[in-house]
Formats: sequence, C-alpha cells, structure tokens
Amino acid sequence: MHTLSDFDFVLPEQLIAQHPAPERSGSRLLDGRAPTPVDRIFRELPALLQPGDLLVFNDTRVVKARVFGEKASGGKLELLIERVLTGNDVVAHMKVSKKPLPGATVHMAGGAAHGGFDATLLSRWPDADGPLFRFALHGPAGETPWELMERHGHLPLPPYIERQQNSSHDPDEAEDNERYQTVFARAPGAVAAPTAALHFDEGVLAALAAHGVERASVTLHVGAGTFQPVKTENLAEHRMHSEWYEVPPDTLAALERCRQRGGRVVAVGTTTVRTLESWARCGQTTGETDIFITPGFRFQVVELLVTNFHLPKSTLMMLVSAFAGYTHIMDLYRHAIAQRYRFFSYGDAMLLQRATPTAPAAPAD
Repeated sequence: MHTLSDFDFVLPEQLIAQHPAPERSGSRLLDGRAPTPVDRIFRELPALLQPGDLLVFNDTRVVKARVFGEKASGGKLELLIERVLTGNDVVAHMKVSKKPLPGATVHMAGGAAHGGFDATLLSRWPDADGPLFRFALHGPAGETPWELMERHGHLPLPPYIERQQNSSHDPDEAEDNERYQTVFARAPGAVAAPTAALHFDEGVLAALAAHGVERASVTLHVGAGTFQPVKTENLAEHRMHSEWYEVPPDTLAALERCRQRGGRVVAVGTTTVRTLESWARCGQTTGETDIFITPGFRFQVVELLVTNFHLPKSTLMMLVSAFAGYTHIMDLYRHAIAQRYRFFSYGDAMLLQRATPTAPAAPAD
C-alpha cells in the first residue's frame, strides 16, 4: 500500500516554469512509453501516434474568476468564483482577514456604484475543497456572472506562478490571456487550465489529422481543488474534490469507432482521464465526479496519456503512477529533473503508456 510520502520528490525551484515556452509546440516532450526515456520536442507527437488512434481533449475554458474588492468597512477582499449556479448566484472561495457575516454586501472591482459589481454573502457552501461560500452578484441589469467576471476579473493563475503573488491589481499578464488557454477552449467554467493541452497549436493539430489521428472532446471544469494538498499520510482518508464533467454523444460515437477499428484512446491531460474513466465506471455521460485514481486502479478506456509534470505529493502524481506504474514514473521524474525539464502548468510534457495489469504498481515495502 502506498502512503503520501511515496509521492514526494525534491524539485529545484528554478525548474518551475513561470512563463510559457515561446511556441506552444516548442516545449519539450519526454517520451516515457518505453523503459528507457527519450527526449523529444512536442511537435514530434503526431509521428509517435498511429493512424486510427483517437486523441481526446478537455475543451473547458478558463474564466477570469479571480476578482478583487473590499468590505463595507474598507477591508480588502478577494473572491475566486468556483462555479456559477442558477440566476446570479455563484460559489466562491473568499480570501479576507475577517470574514463578513451572511447578509453582508461586499463591493467588487469598485462596486456597482463605481462601475464594478456588488456581491451579497448568502451562506457557506459545503464542499471538499475547503471553505466555500454562496454569493448573489449584483451588477448592471441583465449582466450575467460570466460577463461580470470577463469584464472585471483576472485569470486565476496557479499559486506557484509567483508574479501574481505581489500584486492585488493586475496579477495576470497579457501573455496569460492567450497562453493560459487552449486553442480549442470552448465551454467556460474552469478556474485552472487543462495544462497538457496548452502545447497543441494549429500546426500540430493539422499534422495529427494528416497522420490519421481522430479528435474528440470532453468537458471537465477544473476546480481550485486541483491545487489542494493531500494532508493525510493514509491515502484512503483523503477526500477528493468534486468537478462537473460531460462526455457528449459525438465523443461516445468516436470512442466506439476507435474500438471497432482497433485504435488506441489517447487522453490529453489528467482531467480527460478522470472524465473518461468516471464515465466508464458509472455510465453517466454528465454529472459530478470525485474519482480518486491511485496505484491499483483498473483503467477501462485510456491507453496513452499526454500530461505535464506534476507537484510532489499531489493527486495527479498518484494518477500518473497508477497509469504508467509507480517505479517507472519516479524514474521518469528523476530523468526529467536531471535533464532540466520545465515543470507544472507552463512546463514541458510527457507521453505515457498504460502499464499492463501484471506490471508492479509499487516497490516492495
């Protein structure tokens, strides 16, 4: 049995990518399909796949969910809007020195009287991702929460991208509006990007099509819980965050075509893995998933995985270890650090193949 400490490793701080590569497909790609890793460039990916394979993306769109404001007393406040409910109600994380009481109204981006909007705290919102709160937003008549965020919000860059930490006014930069978004982002709702898909550009997509690789999409709105640390040494005690997903009919048809022609399902990113494997387990094409994939998990759909390099002790490290084998993943990470690959959201990528069921998932105790 694995414990949390098994997924720890020492990562030099300078390997945490603070900015994207100059070109999306110019990132490095660690080909980890075989026991011996091969160092490549991401634009080589189409040649590594086979005609008839199916590449599945997450088409979620990151929204400008981080909004700054103040309480009636003048105290500074920050909201990270996790999801939009019915009407003008939203669920949000709140960062403030002293939390206001239910019924209080806070003024965001200057408040409604000064071109921004107001938000009334309604109640706490029970969720696994930490303290969440339900707010009712009040802006210009007819303006939706999506429109208010787009006009007044900032992209919620991950906490390890340090340039956002020292500013409460303009934490994201112009490049982030383009590069912290996939080229095929469609459905708004995520507070973090499906980062493995950030490497794809029009040239790579055209090369995939020319190579006979089919494309399909699912939607999983990535929540802030993706950055929540695992705090229990016993993994069975960890409560996974919940995220909304959808597998559309066109994708179900593409999966069936892939199966019939003997192609392989290639997931782009861990969010796509969680979506496809959730659907395979419960049969529901839309809903909430809190699937927690750790070594020993039996994959039913995904055979290859394109993914970035993940945080130590994270649920994503556990997922890729379950997929490709614990020992193999730890070897690949040691290679990546030695070869100075760039890590996390703006970092480089790796290509993994699903381990056979008989492969050992963990070292002997």
